[in-house]
Amino acid sequence: MTVLVLMDESDASRQALTLARKFGEPRSMRMDALGAFAPDAIAAALAEAASELNVAAVFGAGTDRGNEVMARLAARLGLPFAANCIAVTPGDPVTLTRLRWGGSLLEEARLHSPRPLITVAPHTIPADSGPAPVEVDVKPPAEADLVVRVVDHVSPSNGGVSLAEAKVIVSGGRGVGSKEGFAIIEDLAGLLGAAVGCSRAVTSAGWRPHSDQVGQTGTKVAPEVYIACGISGATQHMAGLKGAKRILAINSDPQAPLMLNADYTVTGDLKEIVPAISAEIRKRR
Repeated sequence: MTVLVLMDESDASRQALTLARKFGEPRSMRMDALGAFAPDAIAAALAEAASELNVAAVFGAGTDRGNEVMARLAARLGLPFAANCIAVTPGDPVTLTRLRWGGSLLEEARLHSPRPLITVAPHTIPADSGPAPVEVDVKPPAEADLVVRVVDHVSPSNGGVSLAEAKVIVSGGRGVGSKEGFAIIEDLAGLLGAAVGCSRAVTSAGWRPHSDQVGQTGTKVAPEVYIACGISGATQHMAGLKGAKRILAINSDPQAPLMLNADYTVTGDLKEIVPAISAEIRKRR
């Protein structure tokens, strides 16, 4: 049997490949096979390849783009779609475990489908280390499938450091106090070569753009170090941190959820603590 996998250069794609191999010999289609991101065009290409190869299943990474393309594929084929899975077992029906409610709930489910469509939650299983799958040929898309597509990229306000790829992230929450209060967050991030992030409360207040938001409705991150300043740790924010290797939380409330879940904590006024950290870094350089 053959299984089709939508892939890019990310670890998330290789993690999807890990589960896809359970269903058969993988073939791959690149997310950028058609150039600029065009979800309908990619979904159409997947649908055609899945039919021609008579694949047992179609897999993708549970990223924003992966889920968007797979949802459009499901709509085209009239088939059910299981997103953000962390375990799957082939069969009729397929049994699977997937993340719900931003990762606060694990759902055990059965997927009744002649061709299961599945995405794998990033940072939940090891990345595949086997040989790269053979890529399928992709035909030029129809004009109608290019109505929705990326036509331009706007540089992020955090100096070009992408939240999704950053090794270190310094985030601020409501406790920062104001738009101007992020100056000390940006200063520390600059010293560490880090990206600047924030909570949903901050973007709702208009202090930072949505592109800086970390969480279920923002960007899901996987840095080596995540420094949270004045963030309480709502469920939707924590859902975006599951891939973080180490979390340092700075908050005046020692019982804040993020403080209770962090690897390291500092209790106190972030407006004193953050500048002190920056000063110490400068002193040691």
